[in-house]
Amino acid sequence: MKLLRLGAPGEERPAVRTGDGRVLDLSSVTPDIDGAFFASNGIDRARAALASGELPALDAEGVRIGAPVARPGKVVCVGLNYRDHAAETGAQIPARPVVFMKDPGTVIGPYDEVLIPRGSSRTDWEVELGVVIGTRARYLESPQQALGHIAGYAVSHDVSEREFQLDYSPQWDLGKSCETFNPLGPWLVTADEIDDPQDLALRLTVNGVKRQRGSTRDMIFQVAFLVAYLSNYMVLEPGDVINTGTPAGVALGLPGNPYLRPGDTVELDIDGLGSQRQTFAQA
Repeated sequence: MKLLRLGAPGEERPAVRTGDGRVLDLSSVTPDIDGAFFASNGIDRARAALASGELPALDAEGVRIGAPVARPGKVVCVGLNYRDHAAETGAQIPARPVVFMKDPGTVIGPYDEVLIPRGSSRTDWEVELGVVIGTRARYLESPQQALGHIAGYAVSHDVSEREFQLDYSPQWDLGKSCETFNPLGPWLVTADEIDDPQDLALRLTVNGVKRQRGSTRDMIFQVAFLVAYLSNYMVLEPGDVINTGTPAGVALGLPGNPYLRPGDTVELDIDGLGSQRQTFAQA
């Protein structure tokens, strides 16, 4: 099942996209797709409503698509989680996950404009598999346990400002939490529709030029391990988002460091999860 939210910022309507491409209104099931929705068995209720055949159709033509999860409580990120990306940045392969937080307010729609911060000269791209938590996860004992706490998956764009991230503080938050720095979506694909989250191809282009090509097979720390690991250091709540890292091909690791400029267009996609497209503008 593909869950999405349609409408202007702050006015999104919950919806479901069927296998044949129709978009159906979920407003009778839930006021929004958020932590409360996941915590109240919202996915099961939405699936039952879809099976009933009674959900009204929505005309989605030309309507903005918002992030598929409203107001995530937290966005937890894992850095250097692909061997080739660690190598291109000159970093050692981490022995434990590199964890940092990203302001949840950075989450925007998959086609929304992204703002290059004032004073930035090193704004960079990162296509990532986003994991959305469905049920509270606390002190999980094994990766096998963790899979049952995942609501689904989405394309996530972990935009970064490298100077702010690497030069201004020993922690990375300054370069990760600028406004609009986490487009998410276009939809949340429920976990039951993804046979293996460790067998998904990720792709990203900038102005039509191929920049990133990778596979979740190459993660150092796999999705289930990450959820279990994080649950031992923080409580993961329904609606939280985990960004699981990016493969090689970011501007930081490319010859000439071709960082993003106003007017640049980035397109990214992941197998089975849809695609995004953003134009960058000066803040």
